[in-house]
Amino acid sequence: MASVSALGVGSNLQLGSLLDDLTKAEQGRLTPLTIQQSSYKAKLTAWSIVQSSVQKVQSAAEALAKAQNIATTKVASTNTAFTATIDASASASNYSIEVTQLAQAQSLVSGQFDSKDTAQGGTVTGGATRTLTFTQKGQEEPFSVTLGDDQTSLTAIRDAVNKQQGSVSASIIKADDNSYYLSFTSRDTGEDNAMTVTVANDPTLASKLNYSPDAQQPNGMKETVAAKDALLKINDIEIKRSSNTITDAPEGVTLNLTQTNVGKPEPLTVIKDTAPMKDAIQAFVDAYNSLQTTIDSQTKYTATEKGSNTQDSSNGDLIGDGTLRNIQTQLRAMLSTPQSGDIVTLSSLGVSQDITGKLTVDDEKLDKALSEKPASVNAFFTGDGEETGFGVVANKLLTGFLASDGAIQNATNGIDKSLKNIDEKISSTNISINNTIERYKKQFTQLDTLVNKLTNTGNYLAQQFSAMNS
Repeated sequence: MASVSALGVGSNLQLGSLLDDLTKAEQGRLTPLTIQQSSYKAKLTAWSIVQSSVQKVQSAAEALAKAQNIATTKVASTNTAFTATIDASASASNYSIEVTQLAQAQSLVSGQFDSKDTAQGGTVTGGATRTLTFTQKGQEEPFSVTLGDDQTSLTAIRDAVNKQQGSVSASIIKADDNSYYLSFTSRDTGEDNAMTVTVANDPTLASKLNYSPDAQQPNGMKETVAAKDALLKINDIEIKRSSNTITDAPEGVTLNLTQTNVGKPEPLTVIKDTAPMKDAIQAFVDAYNSLQTTIDSQTKYTATEKGSNTQDSSNGDLIGDGTLRNIQTQLRAMLSTPQSGDIVTLSSLGVSQDITGKLTVDDEKLDKALSEKPASVNAFFTGDGEETGFGVVANKLLTGFLASDGAIQNATNGIDKSLKNIDEKISSTNISINNTIERYKKQFTQLDTLVNKLTNTGNYLAQQFSAMNS
């Protein structure tokens, strides 16, 4: 078949140009489909933007639904014997704290060895297993390490113990080139984590490593650092713990003891702090307002001049979308839903809607509620934790929008389905266009050939008539 560029050569007709024009006309059948395709893709992008905004509001609502976890106090004192942190259960109060003893972990040290790499064990017979065991009252199970015949040097014992990552660590202390010591240190502080060390089925190694506070061996391990509990007084109440981190006295306060201050108790001051709760409320307001801006942008409509066939370029991609409008309507209704308790609505806290549907905060009114009725504010947001409470209700509503079977996913599923149908139509239309153009090519090629033959015949006859007349 002749190429497009060769069409019309035999007939001197502009068949190539005509075919190009027909091809452009046929391609025009795709225009409505590609316009629809672009529109649906823009809708998908718009829904993605909306979904992201809804997720931010949902996260902020979830934080309010768990308002009981938001701290309402803070530490106002500066201390040297300890540091203090608080959680949401801490109450405003003053404490006097005196640290009389820090908790410490027990350390044991062996006798002197000439080498860290020389085997120190004896012979194990009868198929028994050489086992190094650390027993500590504060641990649920003894910590045992199996030592092979090639694992009785100081280095091998250290590596075998540390490899298990148990309740005891091992290290080697070098005094000089001919003096080495093996040290065992409890992982945890406190008297209950004091160690008893035994070596089973190797009397030679046992004589060098065994340790018991009640029956110490002359050549065995010796205590160099005693296990001690932390001792302190809080408001003259004596407290004893195995760790320097005190998590349960006072309630809601964690003390990390750093040094003793015997005879010089330090004050710990915990005061009210409304900032975290106010920040959480403001985060919800900001996220909600951002969502309203997003919805307004995606549903924006600007009228065009009369007689115009094109839409304004600033129009949103979700104009008239019923799903999005329904989401917006439910959100606005949620804001005015009353809750039980002293505080009934958001407006009672100083959070209200303006004429544009966005939220505004009356800082003075909100600060007063947070300062005078912190428990009521908490109850307003948390309710019963299941069905009531503004934060709980808002979180459930927004989570529903975002669910795999929620409004947003259903909307995008519908668009995906429409896009798939359009893709199929574009594919079938392209096939139809290609078939039509191929048919035109064949017809034009036949026409070109026929005209060429007729031209050649005419030229031949003209030559013959001219010869007859000469």
